[in-house]
Amino acid sequence: MAKTRELVRRRKAIGNIKKITRTMELIATARFKKAMDRAAEAEAYTRKIAELAADLSANAGDVRHPLLEVRSEIKTVRVLVLGSNRGLAGGYNASILRVANARRRELQADEIAVRWDLSGKRIIANFRYQRIPSDHQYTKFEDKPRFEEVDEIANRYIAEYTRGDVDRLDVVYTKFLNAARQVAVAETLLPLAAVASPKQDTRGPVAPIEYEFLPDAADILGQLLPESFKVRLFKAFLDAAVSEQIARRVAMKQATEAAEEMSKQLTREYNRMRQAQITKEIAEIVGGAEALK
Repeated sequence: MAKTRELVRRRKAIGNIKKITRTMELIATARFKKAMDRAAEAEAYTRKIAELAADLSANAGDVRHPLLEVRSEIKTVRVLVLGSNRGLAGGYNASILRVANARRRELQADEIAVRWDLSGKRIIANFRYQRIPSDHQYTKFEDKPRFEEVDEIANRYIAEYTRGDVDRLDVVYTKFLNAARQVAVAETLLPLAAVASPKQDTRGPVAPIEYEFLPDAADILGQLLPESFKVRLFKAFLDAAVSEQIARRVAMKQATEAAEEMSKQLTREYNRMRQAQITKEIAEIVGGAEALK
């Protein structure tokens, strides 16, 4: 009897967990749809402004911009790692940390100094556990990063790179490709020359486009290139947000299905034990009746 009561308690507890994971799955689904819409809206603009910046830079003649300058010797690299504040997202943070640690080992092997910026409580906790110091830590970015918040960070990166405090900026995050595929990557955002190149045509050589700069190329590039960098950085935050919600939705869906399967197994076990108990009681009653004859 005690065993059946224990099964009932376990089945009830699993049912409560199933309700929680199902609710979290629905919440993640709603947030995912909104975050995906924002990322999709930013994708076309980010791609087009990057192409425009690359084309104009290639046709600006002798005009140079600090953000396009490729340092001949890399001494210091700033690495921004974008993770999540909360867990229950499957291997989302683990994949990001795996890429970040690989980039750290690569830079250490080349004897390059690394300065870390971390976003997300899970990433911050892991780096603290590894006793890796970081310069800046952010916990304000959830599923709705705002451009104004990213703009402040981007301005600091631009100033650092222009002064020569860092020779490269890398960002480790989960890149959103589509609803079924997200990949943890490490991308170089500064210098822009390392990532920006004129649009290629797979059909063959493309005749160069001639641009007329008014008032002049220096002023136009001075406005366009920082904006291009800020948009690319903001897109990384948007990709991280939507990828996190997808990972959480998948993890909670799997947890819900696992809870449902476990509940079915406990129900079958309970029914077998209850049937055996009833059979035993009937046998005892029949035996007692025979003894009274």
